[in-house]
Amino acid sequence: MKSLDVDVGESRVKILATGQEALREFSSGPSLTAEGFVSGILDTAGGWEFDLVSIGYPGPVLRDEPASEPLDPGPGRVGFDFKAAFGCLIKIINYIDIQP
Repeated sequence: MKSLDVDVGESRVKILATGQEALREFSSGPSLTAEGFVSGILDTAGGWEFDLVSIGYPGPVLRDEPASEPLDPGPGRVGFDFKAAFGCLIKIINYIDIQP
């Protein structure tokens, strides 16, 4: 199974897929909606294959879903259907939990 790993930051969203060596990124910020977030990831990951999107989320997560809206990036994540938007398996965890 190939994973697309997503690190959500206040100013940048960084992604890396299984088998790839170089990170790709795009701008984040308070105006980045959930739809824009998904579009940005899919556009930035162009050409990469993946079966799972793993998201390090900047806020509380409950059962693989955002439990509250982050300060940055913008609103719209609570209740958003990430599985439908990406069309694959989704794993969302608090980004602190992925730190070494």
